[in-house]
Amino acid sequence: MFHILVVDDDKNTRMYFEAVLKNNGYTVTVAKNGEDALYAMDKEHIDLVVLDIMMPKMDGYEFTQTLRRCDSNLPILMVSAKQLPTDKNKGFAVGTDDYMTKPVNQDEFLYRIKALLRRAKIANERKIVVGDIVLDYDSLTVTKGNETQELPQKEFMLLYMLFSYPGKIFTRIQLMDEIWGAESETGWETVTVHIGRLRKRFEGWNEFEIQSVRGLGYKVVKKV
Repeated sequence: MFHILVVDDDKNTRMYFEAVLKNNGYTVTVAKNGEDALYAMDKEHIDLVVLDIMMPKMDGYEFTQTLRRCDSNLPILMVSAKQLPTDKNKGFAVGTDDYMTKPVNQDEFLYRIKALLRRAKIANERKIVVGDIVLDYDSLTVTKGNETQELPQKEFMLLYMLFSYPGKIFTRIQLMDEIWGAESETGWETVTVHIGRLRKRFEGWNEFEIQSVRGLGYKVVKKV
């Protein structure tokens, strides 16, 4: 079960996020500012932080900078009433992974959390082994026996994500958001092009297949 830390100086907001997250199966810890959040992280393992910006003692920007200076890759979702592009840009500049403005749409809020947790899982695992095939995240390579292919970054990340959840269907928009980022101006057709390249690249590799699910998206099916 994933453990999420909610950091917000508004009591009602903390209670709302806590209720939503607990109702969807997450363990939740709450804090009212960045200092309290750091103290909570010393006591418990945290998988993701939902973070306000404007808080006393230590605001969201400073909290994020503190974590990133310590080489922490903990996923951070900033949720703030600050809506100007400059506010969002500053959030990404200091190291947040995603940014939402209040009031939030509950479904979108949960979707973005799931997306961030998936990315963190992919980044932390580093290697996936399927039969004789090894996907190495650090070198962006796919190896089978004596054959090694080094993939362009986006192609590799797309394949790695599909392999991380074999049999799970991902829509083109989901893949677009998670590999290219929600802020990308690239169209979802890019996903179709990259899937085509991967299929061509791994023709004859019988250990897996990238299947299209009509009207939905794509999934990887392991055959070993």
